Amino acid sequence: MPFPDKMYIDGDLVDGRKKMDVVNPATNELVTAVSAAGISHADRALASAQAAAPAWAATPIAERQAWMHKLREAVLANEEHLRSCVHHEMGKSWADTQEDFDLLERALAYYAEEIARVHDTALADRAGTHAHRLVHEPVGVSLAFLAWNFPLLNLAYKLAPAMAAGSPIIIRPSEKTPISAYAVGALCHEIGLPAGVVQILTTESYAVADHLTASPIPAMVTLIGSTATGRHIMQTGATSIKRYSMELGGNAPVLVFPDADLDKAADVVCGIKFSNAGQICVAPNRVFVHRDVLDEFTDKVVARANAVTTGWDKDGGVDMGPVIDGRAWTRLKCMIDAAALDGARILSGGTRPQGMEKGHFLAPTVLADVTEEMTVYREETFGPIVSLVPFDDSTDLSRMANDCDDGGLVAYVFTRDLARAEHWARVLRYGEIQINGVKYDIDLPHGGIGQSGIGHDCSALALQDYLVVKRVSRALEAS
Repeated sequence: MPFPDKMYIDGDLVDGRKKMDVVNPATNELVTAVSAAGISHADRALASAQAAAPAWAATPIAERQAWMHKLREAVLANEEHLRSCVHHEMGKSWADTQEDFDLLERALAYYAEEIARVHDTALADRAGTHAHRLVHEPVGVSLAFLAWNFPLLNLAYKLAPAMAAGSPIIIRPSEKTPISAYAVGALCHEIGLPAGVVQILTTESYAVADHLTASPIPAMVTLIGSTATGRHIMQTGATSIKRYSMELGGNAPVLVFPDADLDKAADVVCGIKFSNAGQICVAPNRVFVHRDVLDEFTDKVVARANAVTTGWDKDGGVDMGPVIDGRAWTRLKCMIDAAALDGARILSGGTRPQGMEKGHFLAPTVLADVTEEMTVYREETFGPIVSLVPFDDSTDLSRMANDCDDGGLVAYVFTRDLARAEHWARVLRYGEIQINGVKYDIDLPHGGIGQSGIGHDCSALALQDYLVVKRVSRALEAS
């Protein structure tokens, strides 16, 4: 099946006058050239979503659920094609494409079920003179900007709750990974989804993206991206009062105490850090390890890093693919080299894997003796680099773990001492605290604190981002 190259706007598959190359970062070869949106396409999408909003909001929940189930069935019928889109546009290992696909179909099922739990809520009147109820209604047109690291998963996090809530949504996938999103647009067209309910278009033009954000038509803007991008979108969107929901990443700390299950800690750190080439917003970045167990833990992490198989062969049992492009590879290599010049030791990796001259592959890397002054410590790496930071009982661990310019998304704690675990759950200023393991799913809230974002992805909390609450009060007749 050929890779899709058309935008999905106003119920149609639309060609753009400008084409945009999508290159596989594993091979540096062209995958396809997709249509890129201009201002006219943005305006058509905005007008279509605005026109669709009243009818879609008034569509009975059962009918919206039926459309979601119909789309889910189409997704399931096209699993191989959708995963292949991700495999090629990201160079992601075939095994890693499974999570992307699974979250799309599960999100459609989950939110189709969750919207049925949203009901009017009665409020007591203290004086007994009125009857009150809270009514949930769609927020209106939503605009979503997606990151490239999980092309289908990120789309699912926005598409499914918006459809369930009755909010038309305009989705702008990353220009680096638009193919799988365009494939979903083609499925929306195939099933005959009402025009304007979903629009999918991408662009390399900041002017077009800003035009969408600055429009007064979107009532809600949602983003998966960097803190800097979040600030820019909020500034650009200030032409009108809008609601925002943003997942902006962060510099995740890991605390490994002397009584920790070191194998479990190493499995979690390496499992996340070397999956998707470490390009995960919740990937551990600063791994604080107590000196009493530093050597033993380090050996376990290095052994796991050395066991990772890099490559792109669909049938080759590959664990990890490349980073997204040459710019990302150079940024990560500069981080590693700068850390080494400042005294960090490269225990594993640090450069290209042997024999992987083609593509943007970086070997799983382990750095020891990382300090606060190093860029690899200060910034979210978004790559397959584990930075080990020793601490002891005299270290101001609370200050160091919470010292995160990018805000707090997730922190990890490994200890068998329940009181210690609960202490750090209170002390750490992060939206998620993962203790002695890691768990993510569509029904579990995912969101940060401070500069790491506003609102949530996943769970019923995400659905609320696409709904507004109206109070209806009725005066009671005096008896």
